[in-house]
Amino acid sequence: MSSVLYDAQGPRAKRRNILYTAGFLVVLAAVVWWVYKALDDKGQLNWVLWKPFFTGSEAYSTYIWPGLQNTLKAAALAMVIALPLGAVLGIARLSDHVWIRVPVGAVVEFFRAIPVLVLMIFGLALFAQYTNISSDDRPLYAVVTGLVLYNASVLAEIVRAGILALPKGQSEAAFAIGLRKTQTMRLILLPQSVTAMLPAIVSQLVVIVKDTAIGGAVLTFPELLSSANTMSGYYGANIIASLTVVAVIYVVINYSLTSFASWLEGRLRRGKKSTGAVLGAQDVADTPGTTAGGDGVGAGAGPGGLV
Repeated sequence: MSSVLYDAQGPRAKRRNILYTAGFLVVLAAVVWWVYKALDDKGQLNWVLWKPFFTGSEAYSTYIWPGLQNTLKAAALAMVIALPLGAVLGIARLSDHVWIRVPVGAVVEFFRAIPVLVLMIFGLALFAQYTNISSDDRPLYAVVTGLVLYNASVLAEIVRAGILALPKGQSEAAFAIGLRKTQTMRLILLPQSVTAMLPAIVSQLVVIVKDTAIGGAVLTFPELLSSANTMSGYYGANIIASLTVVAVIYVVINYSLTSFASWLEGRLRRGKKSTGAVLGAQDVADTPGTTAGGDGVGAGAGPGGLV
């Protein structure tokens, strides 16, 4: 059966695809066997190295759980600050006022071009020189600062692109019924663009969770990944086992975040389906911020008009 996107495969194409699939599976099995053999030859698969993670809770309560708490704390703080800040910066870049649009654009492009590691190191030096924050808390502040500055600038571009992707007729229709620009943004553009922006926003939140590991590697921030190094040293050269457990935890966290976003996106799309109802002149006139003229809706000449 043919499709709109491609033609149905013939007998030769089907046989060729079966051979390609079989060849790929053979290569994949060979790679898995090579990795297994290499680890086994080095003694990394010995039960004594994996035993602490399956026979007791000491490894989790002493190393993994404290590191996970710090990772989630830094990521949560960065998300809470970066999300609204990125939204404000993204909307500000769309301002009609040059004195707002140009400086905000310069700030966004500046922090978007700097590696997050440089921002973290700069933050650590800044807090050490000009604040009274204790040396124990400085790494957390530096990690959150770097994550906020970088990811807020990236989120600002996501918000701006999401709003600009909407049809121009959305804004024109809102202006035609007398909505101000701020009301158009709040009531019309943002609610529609959030659904389209959600996958990109979630991808950036996943980046925030993973980038906390940079602070552990460079700034001695005691997060999840750094706990693997400490744990492997305590239990004796089981670095592969420790990193494997930490990697699984990262996968679970990021997969849960992505799954929740997919569910939320579907819910938002279902909730925004139109009922097909037609609004009358009185319904439009009762909309907050609109002005009613003699026969219907004002063209924006009054106080509720377009600014």
